[in-house]
Amino acid sequence: MGEKLTKKDVEKIEQEIEHRKLVVRKEAIEAVKEARAQGDLSENFEYYAAKRHKNQNESRIRYLENMLKNATVISEASGDGEVGLDDIVEVWFEEDDEVEKYKLVTSIRGNSMENRVSIESPIGSALKGHRAGDRVEVKVNDGYSYYLVIRSIEKTGAEDENIREF
Repeated sequence: MGEKLTKKDVEKIEQEIEHRKLVVRKEAIEAVKEARAQGDLSENFEYYAAKRHKNQNESRIRYLENMLKNATVISEASGDGEVGLDDIVEVWFEEDDEVEKYKLVTSIRGNSMENRVSIESPIGSALKGHRAGDRVEVKVNDGYSYYLVIRSIEKTGAEDENIREF
């Protein structure tokens, strides 16, 4: 089983693949041709940089195609008043007496620096399906867990968030 993706995630990935195949690939091939035409390849930095860019693009295409091939498409829907995908959840950490806001997203859109947590992460999987006021146990591993309380749930839609690079 691969990544859990929504229909919108699949569409974004397909758009990126198409863009990379039709636009970036052509640009990369042209850059390699131009650099090759400059002569001696043994000391031609532009040639090696163009080849590297071309290879990175092809690698990204393969990565995304493989992700789609092995993905499981999941629903974005959640119950009324329950934490679900693309919801912003305000939680209170009992141990630290701190309040944080997180947005639950699929793993390919996760970014902890922007408080976007994956539904497959310990905190994301613990929050999913609960309601405001619930006390939730977040199991980090077999030996450690902590509790938090859901203060509020803000229903949002999937915004134009980037797909994580590899």
